[in-house]
Parts: sequence; structure tokens; C-alpha cells
Amino acid sequence: MRNSLRFKVALAFSAVTILLLIAQALGVKTLAEAQEERLIDALIQEDIGNLLQSYRSDPALLPPFDRHMNGYVSGGARQPVVLPAAVKDLPLGTHEILVGGQEIHVAVAPFGNARLYRVYDFGAYEQRFKQVINALMAGTGVFALLTIWLAYALSGLLVRQVGGLARQVKALRLGDAASVNPGRYDEAEVAELASAFNAYHQRMSSMVEREKSFTGNVSHELRTPLTIVKTGCELLDQDDSIRGKSRVRLQQIERAADTMREVIEALLMLAREASAEHQEPVNMADMARTALAPFADSLAAKDVEAMVDIDPGQHVTANRPALAIVLSNLVDNAVRHTAQGHIRFSYEDGRLALEDTGAGISPQALPHVFERLYQAGPEEARASGCGIGLAIVKRICDQYGWAIELDSELGRGTRASLRFAPTPASDAS
Repeated sequence: MRNSLRFKVALAFSAVTILLLIAQALGVKTLAEAQEERLIDALIQEDIGNLLQSYRSDPALLPPFDRHMNGYVSGGARQPVVLPAAVKDLPLGTHEILVGGQEIHVAVAPFGNARLYRVYDFGAYEQRFKQVINALMAGTGVFALLTIWLAYALSGLLVRQVGGLARQVKALRLGDAASVNPGRYDEAEVAELASAFNAYHQRMSSMVEREKSFTGNVSHELRTPLTIVKTGCELLDQDDSIRGKSRVRLQQIERAADTMREVIEALLMLAREASAEHQEPVNMADMARTALAPFADSLAAKDVEAMVDIDPGQHVTANRPALAIVLSNLVDNAVRHTAQGHIRFSYEDGRLALEDTGAGISPQALPHVFERLYQAGPEEARASGCGIGLAIVKRICDQYGWAIELDSELGRGTRASLRFAPTPASDAS
């Protein structure tokens, strides 16, 4: 799943800003709490100093002596607080303790042979301080949400020219003379990217034009001799003196010329990326028999049986010449690697399968069989091929959206299965 550049920029800005806001809020909170404690300590020290001085100058102001606390307890809190017995063991200084779930401060100071316990209640002050801190944290959350919106808006300004360039590139069609105008962009990086794309687009357009010219020339040069062969076969077919094996050979030549013409058409369509065009219902049983026909002599010489177990009325929607190339290469591969047994076509659950009882393919070689110029199997079988048949099969299947799979086991044979792309008219009988 790809995210847009704008989303990534906004996410980065938002994350960095929110982290800074959180760090700032936590820092302010920590600093404020520390300052609060310092302020309370300063107030207590000033108050306890004044209190001791007043008690020394006028002992009548002293509170009653508390024998349990072994000292004087001065209640600076609004409500009287009963100190726990453990307070008398506290060292001199200021302490925070909990009494009845309430946080209070107790200042312990020496007074003659006894101690003076001064109680302070800053609860109201601390409550207001907490409210201020909570308001600060809530404000940080609001600013974080605002940051997300601002970051998304700002990222739109930053990547707007990249988005404009992407829309212009998308609008271009390969082979068009039009190009992107770098002068429309005031950002140096985007203008440089536009210039680089223009150079690449021009090279690709030139390449496409050369390919179109080449395929047009190839089409003309190949169709001309095939037309001559086809015409000659039709004329010879009218000659009654040609009989027996000679007429069979003539028919084979005519079928080979038709097959070659279909192969040329399919290869030219692949070169021109015309994948979705020229599709029609084709009879699977007829296609299988046509693919096996050129190999009849080779199969007979090896005593290998060719079987077509397909319903005669089974049709699929496909490009006939392209399918003929695929089946021809699969059959050729099966014939070269099968010395005995059978080669069998079948069709079930929307999948065309070709099984053989040949030598099989090793598990190490199986992932590479569709690679161009890769050859697997015995040395004699490799010598009769050039390693591009299955590569062409894979290219055609990818072009038309067909799924091709090979399952094989050494010594037991290979199964090639072909599932066609779903179409409204596919698998119509």
C-alpha cells in the first residue's frame, strides 16, 4: 500500500511538531512543579523564622505543649490537624505527609529543649496549580490537533508542484510529441525532474516509433512469402494428379503456413501491447488437436500416445493465435522430454491441462523454467531447443492475464495447467 507524498510530509511535520509540543508541555510541567516546591519552601522558611522570633519575644504566644509529640504544635492550617505519632521521629526541616488522605506540609524546628511543629495546608493553592497544569496539557492536545490540520495544509503547498507534474505525466501518452514544460515550475528540483522526464519521454517515443517501423517491416516481409506459399498450396490442391502421401504433405504445408501466419500475428500483437483485442470463442478440443498435429510423426516414432480428453463443445474466450503459440510450445516441450507413455490434454474447472509421462523437471530447475534461455532436462533434450519457448509462453500468459503453472516430478512427468482470465463469455459451451 502506497501513501501519497503529501501524506508522508504531513505525517512527518505532525509527528515532529507533536513530539516537540509534548516535550515542551512536560518540561513546563516539571519546571512549574519544581518552582512550586521552591516557592512553598521559601514561604515556609520565612514563616517559621518569623514565628520562632515572635515566640521567643513573647512566650505567651506559644501553643500548648503536646507530650505525645514532645513539642509544640502550631496549626497554620485552616482546620485543626492531628499529627500522627511518627512525625516526632522526623528530622528537622520541612516535610510533606499525608493525613487523612490530605497532603500537608510540616516544618520541624528546634525550640529550646523541645521542638516546634508548624502545620501548613497549601491544598487550595496546589489544586489551582493542578488546574493550570491540566489546562496546559489540554491546550497542548488542542495544539496537536491543530498541528495535524496545519501540517496537511502546508504539505499540500509543498508538494503541489510535484502533484502537478504527476498529473501532466499521467496525461501524456507514449509516442505523443507533447512534453512537460519545465518553465511552469519555480522549484528547482521539480523543474529538473521535468527536464529529466522529457529526455526520457523523447527516448521512449523514438524507441516506440522504431519498434512500430520494425514490426511493420517484419510483418510485410514475412507475410509476402507466406502468401506465396499459401497461394501455391491452393493451386496445387486443384491438381488431381497429386494424390496419396503427396497430397497429405501438401496439406501439412498449407496448415504450417496458416499456423505461421497466426504466429506472426500473435507475436506482432505482443510487440504492440495489444493484449485485450482480437479475442473470440475458441474450441478447446480443436485447439488441442491442432497443437498436436505437427508432432504426429515425432510421437509415432517414439510410440507416445497423444490424447485429447476435452468435451468437443467446450469453448473459452481467448486470442486464437496467442493460444496456439502457447499450446504449440507446451506440446513441443512435452514431446522433447517424453520418450514413452502418453501426452494428454484435459479441461476441468476452467483449467486446461497438458500432462506427459516424460523425464520430469528437478525441484531446483522448476522455478527457472520460464526464464529466457534457461534449459532443463537431459542433454539430448536441451540440444533440440533454444530455451525461449517457455519464456514466450510466460510472456503471452502475462500479456493476456492467463495463469500458467508447472508441476513436475523427476521420472514421473510434468503437468502444465493454464487458467484463462475470467470474461463474461468465457467457458461458454
